[in-house]
Amino acid sequence: MFQPTIRRLAAGAIALGFFAATPAFAGQCPADQVLANPLANHPTAPSNVTDDVIGSIDLGAEIGVANRDLRLRRLVVQPGGIVPFHSHEGRPALIITVSGEITEYRSSCAVPITHRAGEVSREAEGIGHYWINNGREPAVLLSADVKARD
Repeated sequence: MFQPTIRRLAAGAIALGFFAATPAFAGQCPADQVLANPLANHPTAPSNVTDDVIGSIDLGAEIGVANRDLRLRRLVVQPGGIVPFHSHEGRPALIITVSGEITEYRSSCAVPITHRAGEVSREAEGIGHYWINNGREPAVLLSADVKARD
């Protein structure tokens, strides 16, 4: 009876240690680099990027959030292409890199963040950023965001 209890306690301690640790997730700002970054001389115009809305939902009709749409977009950023600086004030988004890789320059990170295929970027209040494809193949992204109607 005593031995199984010790095993359970040891297993629990190991599990707690495993889950309590804060892993460095791929495609995120390293914890020691999270700080204000003014992104001086950021690009303001798109270059070599297509941005197609695949679908959208009127959130007013669905859940009572007036003048907002939930939309899904497909972006293809060619090598050297730029998604210009923009803010996510009142416009949260999740972006998955479907193929290729792309570099994000974020207002809350001192170093560039590389997003590889399969990685998700969370964009929310307080984030301003731009993206550049520094690779040799197109980067394909799917973006789900909440957007105010124009």
